[in-house]
Amino acid sequence: MELRHLVSFLALAEELHFGRAAQRLHLTQPSLSAQLRKLEQAIGVQLVARNSHEVRLTAAGREFEIQARQIVAQVERAAEAARATAQGRAGTVNIGYNVVASRHVLPEALVRMTARHPDIAVSLWEKRTGPQLAALSDGSLDVTLVYGHPSTAEFRYRRTLHRVPLVAVVGRGHRFAERAAVPFAELQGQQCVLFAREQCPAMYDTIFRAAAQNRISLTVGHSADDPGATAHMVSVRPMVGFASLPRAIAMGMGSPDSPSVAVKLLDPVPTLDLYAVWRAEETNPAVPLFLSCLESEPERVPA
Repeated sequence: MELRHLVSFLALAEELHFGRAAQRLHLTQPSLSAQLRKLEQAIGVQLVARNSHEVRLTAAGREFEIQARQIVAQVERAAEAARATAQGRAGTVNIGYNVVASRHVLPEALVRMTARHPDIAVSLWEKRTGPQLAALSDGSLDVTLVYGHPSTAEFRYRRTLHRVPLVAVVGRGHRFAERAAVPFAELQGQQCVLFAREQCPAMYDTIFRAAAQNRISLTVGHSADDPGATAHMVSVRPMVGFASLPRAIAMGMGSPDSPSVAVKLLDPVPTLDLYAVWRAEETNPAVPLFLSCLESEPERVPA
């Protein structure tokens, strides 16, 4: 059974006249009759009855007309959806983000995206930098909003117009807890709790770069997977952890009921830039449309 046979049958069902239906389809009457025979043979029933005076649908033909209209309409909707997706008017884009992007980048970007491209569905996934980039690589994310950028030809990136400082995270009993800020050099000799580098390479490297600038060594005695785990650990041990300032604020560090406190770091103030990253060989037309809704610097291609 071919789609063109369904289309021809529906034209005949509407016209109930072989001549008019053939003219409408830009076919000859013999071609239309041949298509009808093939359709009836494929189904195994007679759909159209005709004599010298009239053309009419059989009972089977009337039922088949209802189903055939639904099939043709669904095919037309599928074709339009495919065209809309190819042209970037519809489709889906999967966005990974962190807490900074959630507060300072995504809200305005999503407002623009909705206004400019209302038929594109946006799915959002909050993850740390490492898991975001892994998901970007395996195709489950289309764009990531992460700290730092990967130096690989697999990805392209743009720096967004947002930079965040890092803070030290300590328990309320720690000697740093009552201070407004701590020079980074004073971390010398402190027991530190740190996450694995693959969780957030840019933050990890920024912390150790600040230590190198001060010519100190960080003593990393404990590991924690995320800022929440860090906050728990420093609340019961005299250790120093790290978090971005927005994450510390979001977790309520320093509030009366919080067992941990965020303390500013100075000389230097460790900072992180937020980047949009996507695949270099991207084929999803919704990706550049979303990127155009971000406030960011021009695209960068890794050397």
